[in-house]
Amino acid sequence: MTTANIYVKTPPDPGRFRLPDIPQRGPDEVTSHKQLTHTGHAHHLAVHLGNPETTLVTADRWIIAAPSTFRELARYPDLLVAFDVNPAAYEASNGYIISEQGKPPDFVLEVASESTGSLDVGAKRNDYARLGILEYWRFDETGQYHGARLAGDRLADGVYVPIQIDQLPDDVLQGYSRALNVLLRWENGALGWHDPATQDHIATFESERAARMLEREARIRVEAERNAAAARVRELEAQLQRLRDD
Repeated sequence: MTTANIYVKTPPDPGRFRLPDIPQRGPDEVTSHKQLTHTGHAHHLAVHLGNPETTLVTADRWIIAAPSTFRELARYPDLLVAFDVNPAAYEASNGYIISEQGKPPDFVLEVASESTGSLDVGAKRNDYARLGILEYWRFDETGQYHGARLAGDRLADGVYVPIQIDQLPDDVLQGYSRALNVLLRWENGALGWHDPATQDHIATFESERAARMLEREARIRVEAERNAAAARVRELEAQLQRLRDD
């Protein structure tokens, strides 16, 4: 049993309840910026998942069950992914209201910091389960604050069940997100998103730039080979003409 169907979707209303901004983050919480924003990984994931009209890949706004429950239960994860939702309503409400969207988010992620590490593995885990969020993942650059460098849970009958994390060569950790159909990796203290079909990292700014450079080099090489072949043909034609003239 999941909790996705207990919420009744309500249409957007110009006079709707609007969530306040989240509290200012502490200085030690730059880990989420380092792993998600500075690297561009949140953007890379959004591009990989596609369908921006109905898919949210966002962060740093409240998730609540309904306007009346804001004081009772509200969290703001480092990353949120939700499919088949209304991004315009999310923006208008300044956050994710489950009763408005008609379903909980499909995925949330918390990146460890000294001030939030114990909350991530305790109270937040309980609250995300209460909110009905299908998968809850945790990434810790060092393992110092979460007690594990990479961990994930999937909701089953209203309770989180740990997702298997595999140990790969070179001290790499990996787990499969069924919600996103991607592999999350801990590698050298960095978060990575990999395609389970190819094991390759999803497209990034750097990989796209490298691909364009390779494509350009291939075009230049083909053009050079074509020009060399044409020059060789002209040379042979000239030789043939000289033989005829003799």
